[in-house]
Amino acid sequence: MPGDERRELIARAAGRLFAERGYAGTRLEDVAAAARVTKPIVYRHFESKKALYLALLSKHENDLPGFFEGLDELDEPDALARAILEGWLDYVHENQHAWLMLFRDGSGDEDIQAVRRRVSLRAREVLASFIAQRSTGDIPEDQIYPTAELLVSGLAGLALWWIDNPEVPKPVLVETAVRMSEPALGRAASARGSEQGGELA
Repeated sequence: MPGDERRELIARAAGRLFAERGYAGTRLEDVAAAARVTKPIVYRHFESKKALYLALLSKHENDLPGFFEGLDELDEPDALARAILEGWLDYVHENQHAWLMLFRDGSGDEDIQAVRRRVSLRAREVLASFIAQRSTGDIPEDQIYPTAELLVSGLAGLALWWIDNPEVPKPVLVETAVRMSEPALGRAASARGSEQGGELA
């Protein structure tokens, strides 16, 4: 198996265990067993349990901007909100460990706590930047960050709720999230669309 694939296999196994047991309750030998590799193989890819945990958090942080890519052609509020939230919920389904590691695992040293805070802050910054870039003033400037905070906190709670209630179909979550998020995301889209319309006229 190529090195990159083995590293991903180890990371996936570790994510499941960290989500289930927390940082403190997970041992590298457990990760190795779950990934069906030896402990030395784990060390070949990650120098320590802490390095492995931080790598998973950093991957989630690096993935955040991707939720807002490829949306330039979407100016209808409903279509924009739906596209963002469909992609986000797909990500939640495939990466449940990220939310559990961020919001339900309180173990780990100060370095780990600091990275958790950094990832949460990055989520707010990414969303606030998206709203600001697409808005032409319909959302007051001093309300952009509070709006991002409201959306990020609410969507994180929805992600955790879905993890606890996996029998709920994804379309139910999409419709719920669109209804609650569109007033903010839709305003940005509407304002941008109006601006483009004015330029064309």
